[in-house]
Amino acid sequence: MYAVTGATGQLGRLVIEVLLKTIPADRIVAAVRNPAKARDLAERGVIVREADYSRPDTLRSALAGIEKLLLISSTEVRGRLPRHRAVIDAARAAGVSLIAYTSMLHADTSPAMLAIEHRQTEEVIAASGLPAVILRNGWYAENHLMALPAALEHGAFVGAAKDGRFSSAARQDYAEAAAAVLTASGQAGKTHELAADHAFTFAELAMEVSRQSGKTIIYNDLSEADYRDVLMGAGVPADLAALLADADAAASRGALFDDGGALGQLIGRPTTSMQSLVAASLHG
Repeated sequence: MYAVTGATGQLGRLVIEVLLKTIPADRIVAAVRNPAKARDLAERGVIVREADYSRPDTLRSALAGIEKLLLISSTEVRGRLPRHRAVIDAARAAGVSLIAYTSMLHADTSPAMLAIEHRQTEEVIAASGLPAVILRNGWYAENHLMALPAALEHGAFVGAAKDGRFSSAARQDYAEAAAAVLTASGQAGKTHELAADHAFTFAELAMEVSRQSGKTIIYNDLSEADYRDVLMGAGVPADLAALLADADAAASRGALFDDGGALGQLIGRPTTSMQSLVAASLHG
């Protein structure tokens, strides 16, 4: 039996879809906080179980009989660790034979504040004694493209990454990698640094959007503090704005770059190109 936490989230749903290509639906558990949101999965034969991080009893029930578990990192930034710990404890109690965790690129050495909870979660998993595989995902390319409408309107992307290179990959690529690891043998003890085959700077992203849209788009590089203020002015909560601005600053020092090629190797194909993702966002 396979279980995926956060199965109604953007990554979780994609992982379920990939698993369904090779695994019978009644061997897949969608562990979700709100089962009503997974009704469509249940209609396709996927087992849906309530798994509320704040209610350990639901986690124990959700993981009963599970052999392999994908723990997708919580979206509760700066509140992730206790939630992750609750799932790890439940997995150990349930006798899960492999836990896979979606961490962050170079979490063990990254200067980014966002890496702290991922690093701590990896430590909790190691201390649990559970056989584990760590999926250190790079930045999601879709995160960059969320700013596309504003860039087209104002003629600029803004950030604080200087000429830092992002090895950002498509969410679909990360989903395929997670499914590949779950369904493969011999993964326990491995750590995969997952990143796109080809990295890009924000300036290069702006140039590609210019080329495809026919509009002049530039990259406006700001200080970390100024970028944080811009994000807050756009309605991003102060804590999250600080984390995102810090991530850009970390990227300027190479924290979100990797050229090891592990992602493409896991999914058995080249990773989705930035050019393709821009095209899909503009014309999809």
